[in-house]
Amino acid sequence: MDRPLVALVLAGGTGTRLYPASRADRPKQFLSLVGDDSLLAQTADRVNFADHTFVSTRPDFADEIADHAPDAAVITEPVAKDTGPALVYATHRIREEVGECVVLVVPSDHTVDGDFQSVATSGARVASETDALVTFGVDPTRPDTGYGYIEPGAEQSLDGESYFDLAAFHEKPDVETASEYVDAGYYWNAGIFAWTPESLLSAARDSPLEPLVDALDAGEEERGFDDVPEVSIDYAVMERADHAAVVPATFTWDDLGSWDALERVLDADEDGNVALGESLTVDCENTVVASDDKHVSLVGVSDLAVVAWDDRVLVVPKEDAQRVREVVSQLKQEGRF
Repeated sequence: MDRPLVALVLAGGTGTRLYPASRADRPKQFLSLVGDDSLLAQTADRVNFADHTFVSTRPDFADEIADHAPDAAVITEPVAKDTGPALVYATHRIREEVGECVVLVVPSDHTVDGDFQSVATSGARVASETDALVTFGVDPTRPDTGYGYIEPGAEQSLDGESYFDLAAFHEKPDVETASEYVDAGYYWNAGIFAWTPESLLSAARDSPLEPLVDALDAGEEERGFDDVPEVSIDYAVMERADHAAVVPATFTWDDLGSWDALERVLDADEDGNVALGESLTVDCENTVVASDDKHVSLVGVSDLAVVAWDDRVLVVPKEDAQRVREVVSQLKQEGRF
């Protein structure tokens, strides 16, 4: 590949489902949930093979990025409007600063184990040599309802390595549908992408993000953000793209989106309990316990997530872990998030 590879780390979200550890002034990417380093620091290290690294974030978090990714340049989103506007804006900025390149988009809140570099560079080659918008599909290990799914199309080959045309994206399903997707060989949508700036911005012109591209070309970024909706890159661009591909990911991957995810990345005791921080469990099964500097004791309970962070405590059945966002929504209305 004769173009430079630019890693673009997305770090503008707050991670509402990981409340109360994640708060308005402390997004989850700054937390050390797995290992000693923050999720953002681990992500920046994961993409250290790139020629350049940029971190896209919101103004409130920009000054802290250097503490976690000291070698990365920072792109500050004028307005937080989901991944669609953020990625179009960041890709446009990268083209201005780097020129012809391939952009590798990686969220800052995932855990990855295995050979990420070889898969990422393979996807970057597909993006560079075919002009496709590339997404990376993870083999499901369970029929999870918390992830979107990718339907692969016809198999293709580049330099002896296989990839697939992207047939369709599928939104987060119910349990029955998720099982059907897994049986049909669909992939999890990991939210990792590769594209050339020309390919993304061209596709964005045929999407709800067209006003933003036009405004950026005219040097009027604030007007551009005013003129577009809050929308994900999947819905705005990828689902509409005429030329998109999926590269299978051979690494182990998990999205630390909610507290029940900790049981997949931390070691459990003989009763299936996992803990982040100090805790004691008596006659408990399959619990998740997390705390900062507090000792938490649980007695006679099962299948709960119990989190004590700062001056807040959260107790939720693991099966309802996604509903923590409902708590955050109400706290935001009350100005207490």
